Amino acid sequence: MICLLFLLPTISTCRDSYKPSKKVVETDPAVFYSSIEEIPLPAGFHRIRLQTGSFGEWLRTIKLKNNSTVYLYNGKPKEWQGAQFAVLDIPVGDKDLQQCADAVMRLRAEWFFQQEKDDNISFHAGSGVEISFKKWLKGERYKVSGNKLITYRTRDTVTNRRKELEDCLETVFTYCGTYSLAEELKQVKTVPGVMPGDVLIKPGSPGHAMIVVDVAENDKGEKIFMLAQSYMPAQDIHIVKNPQDNALSPWYKANNVGDIVTPEWTFHSNQLKAWQ
Repeated sequence: MICLLFLLPTISTCRDSYKPSKKVVETDPAVFYSSIEEIPLPAGFHRIRLQTGSFGEWLRTIKLKNNSTVYLYNGKPKEWQGAQFAVLDIPVGDKDLQQCADAVMRLRAEWFFQQEKDDNISFHAGSGVEISFKKWLKGERYKVSGNKLITYRTRDTVTNRRKELEDCLETVFTYCGTYSLAEELKQVKTVPGVMPGDVLIKPGSPGHAMIVVDVAENDKGEKIFMLAQSYMPAQDIHIVKNPQDNALSPWYKANNVGDIVTPEWTFHSNQLKAWQ
């Protein structure tokens, strides 16, 4: 861990603020779904219409593993297996880096990467330094000098874009966290205005971040949403159950009444943000 003053705000420790509910069943679902958009809806609800090619539409197409076990970065199963409804088929890496806010940034980066929009894969470290994938491919690198994160140049690296993305994201995950990610997002006025891609985030240590991966509504305009997270240690990104409403799970009601209680964290309704 890098113990420098300018880096301290970037460290996001996802320690429990909410003890796991005994109502959450620690068993695999009887049926596995191949993608997020195949997860069924409660009666009377339909998925909201999204713009073609949008981040939200892409999130729905993410493939799911046919096993609901969450594994850590080192290949070991997570100690508690009661939080997840399904596991996303998204790489976690082999280092303890891709935790909560990092998983959110991973999904955002993967969407841009698949569209070959390298210039949009960019995040700011806690010190304000921009870590840009486009600049990375042109040889820009980042290192600590004294008590500052600085840039330096190497040769261009464009032979394997996937490997370069993974290397760049390791740098992002090292120097970015809940503090820096929260600064890059804008406030969502109300939970009923939730959209796929929005982020529930509490900066700090402990702090946590989760991403909204789908939203549906009924004819009355009432919305429900689905959440995904990574956690600490770094682990598979997974869709979480709703510990307070097993009948609705893995969906959550989108209202401004009370806190948003998830299996391993509790958010306030004013902690919902969206991308700029």
